[in-house]
Amino acid sequence: MLILIAEDESINRLGLKSMLEELGHRVIAATNGREAIRMVERQQPDLAILDIHMPYTDGLQAARAIMADNPLPILILTAYSEQDLIERATDLPIQGYLLKPVAPEALAAAITLGVKRFAEGRAQATRAAQLEADLAARKLIDRAKGRLMQGGMSEAEAYRTIQERARRERQTLAAAAAAVLAGN
Repeated sequence: MLILIAEDESINRLGLKSMLEELGHRVIAATNGREAIRMVERQQPDLAILDIHMPYTDGLQAARAIMADNPLPILILTAYSEQDLIERATDLPIQGYLLKPVAPEALAAAITLGVKRFAEGRAQATRAAQLEADLAARKLIDRAKGRLMQGGMSEAEAYRTIQERARRERQTLAAAAAAVLAGN
């Protein structure tokens, strides 16, 4: 797995890089949040580990920007357990919050869980979008059936009419319903 680490302290960055490589990962490193955002765009890592306190753009701001443009699993790594930082982190779609120093076992577990949680979240978002699209199509079809029923058709006849139009014109039921509503 290609992992981006963003850490402004060189000793911490080198230690984390070494730990990740020992766990079998390839590592790219940034020294601040702005650089991390650029590296995500260019190198498309599988996961990012971001320190909170960095120059130019902090880890939480970088996480927000990354998730908006190039979503991937993100772990926040910090030496601070301040409640304010934790609350700010909970407002972001990140997959973990680790306190320094982090043990290799804890890091490995956080990476595994973070990747899994991210994939689950993406699958749920995709499913939710599909359900919304299905509902919108269903509402469109119901409106078209209503229009046809105003002309004297039964509900079954109206639905069959939309189905036949969709089949004849090789289009979805929703597209056929939209054509009915447009008066075509």
